[in-house]
Amino acid sequence: MMHRRDLLKLTAVAGAAGVLTLDTVTFAHADGPARPGAEESRKVTGRLPVGAPDFVYLPVDVPRGVREIAVSYTYDRPAVPPGTPGNACDIGVFDERGTDLGGAGFRGWSGGARTEFAIAADRATPGYLPGPVRPGTWHVCLGPYTVAPQGLAYEVTVTLRYGAPGTTPRPVYPPQRAKGRGRAWYRGDNHLHSVYSDGLRTPAQIAAAARAAGLDWITTTEHNTTSAHGAWEGLWGADLLILTGEEVTTRNGHVLALGTDPGTFVDWRYRARDNAFGRFARTIRRAGGLVVPAHPHATCVGCNWKFGFGEADAVEVWNGPFTPDDEVAIAEWDNALVAAVRGGGRWLPAMGNSDAHREPQTIGLPQTVVHAEDLSRPALLAAIRAGHSWIAESSAVRLSFEVTGGRGARAGIGERLRVDHDARVTARLEVSGVPAGCTASFVTDQGRLLTAPVPPDGRLEWRTTPSYAAYVRAEVRRPAEGGDPAGVPGPMVAMTNPVFLGRE
Repeated sequence: MMHRRDLLKLTAVAGAAGVLTLDTVTFAHADGPARPGAEESRKVTGRLPVGAPDFVYLPVDVPRGVREIAVSYTYDRPAVPPGTPGNACDIGVFDERGTDLGGAGFRGWSGGARTEFAIAADRATPGYLPGPVRPGTWHVCLGPYTVAPQGLAYEVTVTLRYGAPGTTPRPVYPPQRAKGRGRAWYRGDNHLHSVYSDGLRTPAQIAAAARAAGLDWITTTEHNTTSAHGAWEGLWGADLLILTGEEVTTRNGHVLALGTDPGTFVDWRYRARDNAFGRFARTIRRAGGLVVPAHPHATCVGCNWKFGFGEADAVEVWNGPFTPDDEVAIAEWDNALVAAVRGGGRWLPAMGNSDAHREPQTIGLPQTVVHAEDLSRPALLAAIRAGHSWIAESSAVRLSFEVTGGRGARAGIGERLRVDHDARVTARLEVSGVPAGCTASFVTDQGRLLTAPVPPDGRLEWRTTPSYAAYVRAEVRRPAEGGDPAGVPGPMVAMTNPVFLGRE
């Protein structure tokens, strides 16, 4: 057993980079390969103090002839006072190509979802990438997410298994296009987790649930790993398009790398103060994806979005069953719409996704409904970026929304109705499949200007001018808590992106 000094004595080593590197683990066969079938292990123990670096690297010298590297770890969970975070420690690994930010060495991450993993050429634990175990210095990466006042005592065991390497399978990635219905509205859930990160559903279970929910497409977005990109073979079809992505899970918020090229890894090892996010936002866009901050006002540790929205292509304002977090996110998004109108700047479209991990969390609650040229990755992402979309709690909800003016002028969701400043315009909402007792609202840059019960035929109209409303969008909600329409609005059932009014 190898012991590490108390890390309270090593705080100077951590420096400002938020990284600590421990002593290197070596094995008996460093000078030559062991006989096939041999196995040897090393155990490392230590303690991390409060204020430990974000990432602690354990170098491992891997000799020639290794068939598989396996790692297990444990850490203590002492009792803590109410309101004080306890111990939580993530884990992953980088191979001999190094730990450089955004480098090629990434081989997998399971966060806190697993206590052990293994990597070989022909297989790997979900969350990790199969491939040769080449000689050189690998790095087991510990991520002490929160540390109790007593510190975090850890134990890491590294096992090397010797023998002939297997053959690495070539990943089979989903196609970029499905049959679809031509130019139409398509329903998608773009924030999902499986057993390849911290979810409990298999890809097959997710695909079946997506079909049952009436979805046309989904995006796989595991935390900090691309290992699920090749796990969907046989699960797509003419009726279901599967896009690849990642939930980039930093200490200062989560962002969806939505619809990136299969196999694209986006690093997460930075905070807002490091000024690194712009680099990785560009990585996402170069890989053909969208940058979508997720649940920006979630209350979990590290979930609250701190990077600003200057690099975003859209924002997830509704995450799972509707909660006060979503209410705050929508209010912030709406304020940003007003700022964009006032300054003539770019506006961010809103999205909604389930973030479903396990039963009974519902895939497709909510879902983003997108008006796209066809059911393909380029068309869907272009429509999301343009804001040609609305959000629904389920596929039972149907909605149409447009604004019309004189001489046949009309504009749909995400578009601009180019009419004179004082022209009379009419906003028309038609909705069906919503629960009984719902209300519909027309919301502008002044706020909620009309709220009325959804009538039996689901049709509502409201008239205004561009001088009075710079944009108008629609919401459908359940009854307010306590039945007070003047109080806090009820839970969302559906909401649209805006239609902008007037000439630019």
